Amino acid sequence: MSRSYFGTDGIRGSANSHPMTAEIAMRVGMAAGKLFTNGQHRHRVVIGKDTRLSCYMIESALVSGFTSVGMDVFQLGPMPTPAVAMLTRSLRADLGVMISASHNPYIDNGIKLFGPDGYKLSDERELEIEALMDSDVSELLAPPDRIGRAKRIDSASERYIEFAKRTLPRNLRFDGLRVVIDCANGAGYKVAPAALWELGAEVIEIGVEPNGLNINKECGSTAPEALANKVREVRADIGIALDGDADRVVVTDETGKVIDGDQLMAVIAESWLKRGRLAGGGIVATVMSNLGLQKYLEGLGLTVERTPVGDRYVVEHMRQHGYNVGGEQSGHVILSDFSTTGDGLVTALQLMAVVAQSGKPVSEVCNRFERMPQILENVEYKSGISPLDNVNVERAIKDANARLGESGRLLVRASGTEPVIRVMGEGADAILVQTVVNELVEVLRTAA
Repeated sequence: MSRSYFGTDGIRGSANSHPMTAEIAMRVGMAAGKLFTNGQHRHRVVIGKDTRLSCYMIESALVSGFTSVGMDVFQLGPMPTPAVAMLTRSLRADLGVMISASHNPYIDNGIKLFGPDGYKLSDERELEIEALMDSDVSELLAPPDRIGRAKRIDSASERYIEFAKRTLPRNLRFDGLRVVIDCANGAGYKVAPAALWELGAEVIEIGVEPNGLNINKECGSTAPEALANKVREVRADIGIALDGDADRVVVTDETGKVIDGDQLMAVIAESWLKRGRLAGGGIVATVMSNLGLQKYLEGLGLTVERTPVGDRYVVEHMRQHGYNVGGEQSGHVILSDFSTTGDGLVTALQLMAVVAQSGKPVSEVCNRFERMPQILENVEYKSGISPLDNVNVERAIKDANARLGESGRLLVRASGTEPVIRVMGEGADAILVQTVVNELVEVLRTAA
């Protein structure tokens, strides 16, 4: 069955354009609310959002939809995606909603849904919601005496901050550590600096002045240059950059060098292995993770299981096979002992714990392996017309794979959230990899 609204990570699009309109959002609320109100008790949904201007519109429409079918709504305000997942469980809600387009610019927005267990909904559940959205929604409406109520939860920030702090060993403090935190003018702009300060760190904040239009703009995990410059300017020990909904993180060491999710997973996996905490005998990564990570962990006797790109695939594999560490090179790290989705703040705290306990600088702690030469390129195309279907592109991909041979690998895929083709080449011969990727990108651009 084809999907009309949901993509690889909820519903996403440009604000005030299909499918990211107030009308669609209201239908999502009505359909999802009806699907999760099948008992006699008062059902509840929690709604969090990031700082985009369009979040006000989408939130109001969702609230109207949910209350119209008899669901009580708890509004959290600006809150990280992992906080929404956590509070869905903590508040015994039947459903959780995050309004965010993650690392995308402010013009985009999205709706992510979580079940009562805090995990993102399955494809089957999303298809059920789509079917109800396209039905006669007037038949979903609750009688007048069963219409839901909506209220704001003022304690949400404090609940999440305490949760994040409890992920650390008892009595561990960050006194003496100077930290720069870049919150991307997004959902974590209040809670992340507060948690670090309460743990004893000296905190320098950037990206904490959202105006509805500046989320992810020249800041955050997708633009870490601002963080690196600030770290060098104030001579900080570590820099932390979140994305718009704070479910991913990249770090810089004391020199301003950027550290990606692969190095973070290596540090955490080795630390948890030594503490007897690592489950599954390894980690789960995607096909994008560097071969250097795999070789390093194999040297420790650990395995690296690979999935397609997307945190939902990582989480599914972790749940099915008993792993508790997984993630993506982009910094979307899932630590399932604590969270059901990526959590940028919790991931950063786990790294800082290793730094604080070892007494070593971040540059040494995070230098776990030498990266295999890897080239990443994005090629934009006209929405709806993928160049991957072009005969010349298919031939170029086949030739590129043959040239890299067994000493390298090539990954070409369409983004699940943008009209972009992502090209990744990796291998021992950096010059060959660069040449192959450049030539393939030119073919893609011609076809686009």
